[in-house]
Amino acid sequence: MTAKKMTTRQCTVWETGRDLNVGLREALAEAKAGIWARKTEIMPMADGRIRRRITRSDGTAERDEVIPAGRIAIATARVRTGLSQAQFAALPGVSIRTLQDWEHGRREPSGAARTLLRIATKHPRIVREAAA
Repeated sequence: MTAKKMTTRQCTVWETGRDLNVGLREALAEAKAGIWARKTEIMPMADGRIRRRITRSDGTAERDEVIPAGRIAIATARVRTGLSQAQFAALPGVSIRTLQDWEHGRREPSGAARTLLRIATKHPRIVREAAA
């Protein structure tokens, strides 16, 4: 079942009738009481992989996955350099979509790109300078 979209008039009426301060106070009280809608747990494994479990407040698991060490290394290399996906993708001359495919495990980087990723992980400052 899909939700019905509100008309502009319905949206205006809803917006004028709500009190943001009350909403914020309720959200803060829930956070202080430890009430949550979804919780993400990250658990490192001995072999370098990471287990990510997303649990809903009713106890059901929304997602439970094991992320391979290779996927983690690619994202870590980019994050350590402080470059955006677009900036980092420009270094080996690949598209942003290719970089995203590497980070999500849909594709593997080539030999030259793998070398760049190792350098970025160990020496992020050098990669930042090369990107400038």
